Amino acid sequence: MRQRIIVCPVIQNDGEYLLCKMASDRGVFPGQWALPGGGMEPGETLETALRREIMEELGEALLITEIKPWTFRDDIRNKTYPDGTTEEIYMIYLIFDCISANRDITFNDEFQEIMWVSPEMLKNIDLNEATRVTFTQKGLL
Repeated sequence: MRQRIIVCPVIQNDGEYLLCKMASDRGVFPGQWALPGGGMEPGETLETALRREIMEELGEALLITEIKPWTFRDDIRNKTYPDGTTEEIYMIYLIFDCISANRDITFNDEFQEIMWVSPEMLKNIDLNEATRVTFTQKGLL
């Protein structure tokens, strides 16, 4: 089984959190609302990987002004690829609290849509399991 270190930003702007609806044909949680993020590449530092993932997934215009390591956890997930193949992966999640100065986002094809959500609205959204655990640990669910 392959192992991946995943950097995961919990991005906040004016008291609301960024959620991304995953593409329905791929990923670990197809079609569900999630936090952005992805795997570290060889030779990257944590912050370099986090900023690269944010830029690749959310565009160059989103300005992240604060990054603070928050927590970590692990689990085993099945990932589906665009060609329909699947792979079981042991994932180590490194989760960061991030503040953005704006909401200027151009998301890539990993997502169907994005939205900014108040803490009160989180309980009404089809969050994937990992995102639900994260917001529960933060005391928001």
